[in-house]
Amino acid sequence: MRKSLFYSTTFKLVFFLALIFQIHCKDQKQVTLESSELPNEQAVDILLAQPENIKTPEGMVWIPGGIFSQGALPEDPMAMAHERPAHLVALDGFFMDIHEVTNAQFARFVKETGYKTVAERAIDWDEMRKQLPEGTAKPPDSIMQPGSLVFKKPKVPVTDLNDFSQWWEWTIGANWKHPTGPASSIAGKETHPVVHIAYEDAEAYCKWAGKRLPTEAEWEYAARADQKGAVYSWGTDAAMLSQMANTWNGNFPIQNNSNDGFENKAPVMSYPPNKFGLYDMAGNVWEWTQDWYNSNYYKEIAQNVLSLNPQGAASPWNAGNPYAMEKIIKGGSFLCNASYCASYRITSRMATSTDSSLEHVGFRSIATVEMLSPK
Repeated sequence: MRKSLFYSTTFKLVFFLALIFQIHCKDQKQVTLESSELPNEQAVDILLAQPENIKTPEGMVWIPGGIFSQGALPEDPMAMAHERPAHLVALDGFFMDIHEVTNAQFARFVKETGYKTVAERAIDWDEMRKQLPEGTAKPPDSIMQPGSLVFKKPKVPVTDLNDFSQWWEWTIGANWKHPTGPASSIAGKETHPVVHIAYEDAEAYCKWAGKRLPTEAEWEYAARADQKGAVYSWGTDAAMLSQMANTWNGNFPIQNNSNDGFENKAPVMSYPPNKFGLYDMAGNVWEWTQDWYNSNYYKEIAQNVLSLNPQGAASPWNAGNPYAMEKIIKGGSFLCNASYCASYRITSRMATSTDSSLEHVGFRSIATVEMLSPK
């Protein structure tokens, strides 16, 4: 069977699923799907429905298992090369936070554990230099202080949108409690998504909460919410962007007209949920996944007809930055604009260093049936 049948369009892929696979469901509800076109019939066991003996954790929603095409739609003009080729994925059902982890939730974690985020710790040059080209000089001690990257509007017009140093500024004293610098505060912003969260910070919270970060496949599947040909978490209509997500409205990065109601981060659940009941799967803040970013992964996984609960690449590799140890973040943020990245699309993905923390990166967690089952 020609692979083009699988990768031509997402719509065709899903439309023909009933003719392609035989699926045995772990919840004892069996659906038989057969194909005379596959040289070897495939069978997978996936959990579709929420087990009756597993209660939905507070603040989460059940995401039913299923099969979908991960990766960019061919008709998506904004799709980037590393979103292709699309590939078929089968996933067990799982629970997911209905919104991004908030300042209030993260504060409870810190209060109970005494945890200190990466942005609050002294910088370890010996660790930092491992991700830099050999021979890179150590920066002056005056700037080797705890802090994080904060968005700053440029004072002059930007001609090169590839030079992100024009709007990102290393700010000593910026962290989750002080999102724009040491003089700022999260007082009154308890329902805003927590930001300046490095990968290990998100993992630490998840471990405390008895949950974990989603895989990229789980995140993308949940964002799509069984909308077969959707480019966005709400469907296909780009004109609905300002009604459905917190993004950059105007001339990025100089002027934001706030047509969506917010110039910076918005309280969680400020916009309508997707069809799975999930909020902010587009815009507001980028969200960590547990997958390594590997430039070759999509090309390699696409050689398989179907991937069952994929865990992402075995190791990191970025062709443009081979020294980096990067994980994948999804969903875009309040800084996303069609002229710059349009990363509020479902299939958009970005590589981010595990020790990086920024003003527009947060996370949400998931829980599996296995994690919640009585031991």
